[in-house]
Amino acid sequence: MSRTEPPPLSGQPGRGRRRPPTIHDVAREAGVSRGTVSRVLNGGHNVSPAALEAVNSAIRKTGYTVNRHARSLITGRSDSVAFLLTEPQERFFEDPNFNVLLRGCTSALAAHDVPLLLMIAGTEAERRRNMRYIAGHVDGVLLVSSHSGDPVVAQLHEAGVPVVTCGKPLGQGSKVSYVAADDRDGARDMVRYLYESGRRRIGTVSGPLDTPGGVERLAGYREMLAECGLPVDEDLVVPGDYSRAGGEAAGTLLLERAPGLDAVFVASDLMAQGVLTSLERAGRRVPEDIAVGGFDDSPAALDSRPALTTIRQPWDRISAEMVRVLLAQIGGEDPAAVILPTELVRRESA
Repeated sequence: MSRTEPPPLSGQPGRGRRRPPTIHDVAREAGVSRGTVSRVLNGGHNVSPAALEAVNSAIRKTGYTVNRHARSLITGRSDSVAFLLTEPQERFFEDPNFNVLLRGCTSALAAHDVPLLLMIAGTEAERRRNMRYIAGHVDGVLLVSSHSGDPVVAQLHEAGVPVVTCGKPLGQGSKVSYVAADDRDGARDMVRYLYESGRRRIGTVSGPLDTPGGVERLAGYREMLAECGLPVDEDLVVPGDYSRAGGEAAGTLLLERAPGLDAVFVASDLMAQGVLTSLERAGRRVPEDIAVGGFDDSPAALDSRPALTTIRQPWDRISAEMVRVLLAQIGGEDPAAVILPTELVRRESA
């Protein structure tokens, strides 16, 4: 009668079963200390390029994976980051910019093996729930679409949670890290282009004036009109809300106020789609009667008819820089500000 061998005890390798590789195996394979491997796993600070390459090669060769639960117990970190959108849920699905930014941030964090949690706080109740969770479960926050007077940034600071905002936060001073496109300069470029193409009655549909993009793009519009020697006619300025419906309503109001309008700078491509709808309904040809310029170079710019002349925001760089700045801040570095250049993209609408 053959005797059945008992199964291996928990935590002990059985016959023919390999134990998972450890940090000691990685250090031995790379020919470095365990401390060097640990520093690589925690961001690569104070590690030479040669040692970094040796450790990464050893990780690939051994198949080592981080035990996140064990590491979080030691470091007090969760090794995760939140993407917090302070807009209603329907805006996330309507506005293509949010999806582009989310994909870019997810990709940039994946290079560091850090997962991203999508959180939406469009109401006060959602904000309270998210803030309760964030304080103990994520290492930092990528904050998108912050509004003036929104308490989220102050609450994150009070909780000691690192945060990087997309766009320069209004009224926060130098204590908040942010990454932004040069909204003001982009608006100036668009208005200059419309002026140089012969337009003289140039209106604008601004973004919400409690957001950094809304404020900066309107300021750029006003500045360039003055530089071109054109008066700023307040009848030609209508605030919008970055939605397609808001752009349509604003375009209708602009035509009522200024029938002689010959160009519109719209502070987002999505709103520009709405403006195009209002102009078509009024029987105005684009660009023959009225030129239309957008902002973002989002998928909405190519979906428009005619395709939008617009200002391109460098979304890939914005998302990569937001992740870089946040990880550096989590690692103990001071807040930082990054402003990236925009680019005028010429298409059929202007």
